[in-house]
Amino acid sequence: MAGSKYKYNLKTLSYERIEPTFKGRSLQILSFVSTGGVFAVFFIILTYMFFDSPKEKILKRENEQLRLQFELVNKKMNEISAVMDDIQSRDNNIYRVIFEAEPIPENVRKAGFGGINRYKHLEGNDNSELLIKTQKSLDQLKKQLYIQSKSFDEVFGLAKDKEKMLASIPSIQPVSNMDLKKAAGGYGMRMHPILKIPKFHYGMDFTANVGTEVYTTGDGVVKEVEGSQRGYGNKIIIDHGFGYQTLYAHLSAFNVREGQKVKRGDVIAQVGNTGFSSGPHLHYEVLKNDKKVNPINFYFNDLSPEEYDRLIEISSTASQSFD
Repeated sequence: MAGSKYKYNLKTLSYERIEPTFKGRSLQILSFVSTGGVFAVFFIILTYMFFDSPKEKILKRENEQLRLQFELVNKKMNEISAVMDDIQSRDNNIYRVIFEAEPIPENVRKAGFGGINRYKHLEGNDNSELLIKTQKSLDQLKKQLYIQSKSFDEVFGLAKDKEKMLASIPSIQPVSNMDLKKAAGGYGMRMHPILKIPKFHYGMDFTANVGTEVYTTGDGVVKEVEGSQRGYGNKIIIDHGFGYQTLYAHLSAFNVREGQKVKRGDVIAQVGNTGFSSGPHLHYEVLKNDKKVNPINFYFNDLSPEEYDRLIEISSTASQSFD
């Protein structure tokens, strides 16, 4: 019988069959099982090392799909960012210019997030770089949208006040053309009439007789009325709002008081020759956001194109100011 074992009996001089014991059979079975188990484990390890399990294949497919979706999201966000850049450019260069608002600096619109690492929880994954890039782009876009929303709120408020702003911006001459002897000493470098040295002249001089009426050039509130025989002499400063102020100097008399509301064209004073002045005239200045600007740009409401060109010619060719 196959698998049977025999031994030779010297006494009987014959072969006798060896009957296996329970212990022997048990050890034999255990040996077969152990050998099979070792081979099975070895085979499984090799299989998992070189081949993916069905579950792993499913997870890898899902990860690949997620990666593709994130790449598509990043592409869409890049397109949205391009649209946002166009909106920001229009906001700074059109809308805010129309309503006399300062543009929002680029470093404010696109500033990052400081402080602690906001994306630490996304580190350590297979696609960490992609996840962090997507989250950063999303956070940046959210911040830009917030800033743009606040800007539109401001522009909307300015649009509602447009009529008031147009009435407030200085836009006429402070002395009537019929009362002028001439306009001398425009904005720029001029020879000082008393010091006889070149000095920057921050306003415009209108020569007229003492007592000639001086008009406010836009709606506003009288900020300052000062009597003096030095410097600007008797002067008035009017706050027009929207960052604009006007200054009227070397006056002979005042018609207004501090805190008084005035309308464009109201008579606020009379021409004089007070302070550091070489003859009867009105020294007129326009300030925008506390910076002195050329008044020649603010006479568009009451001058024809020909008169405006003539005024520019006179003020730019005059070599000497009156103060």
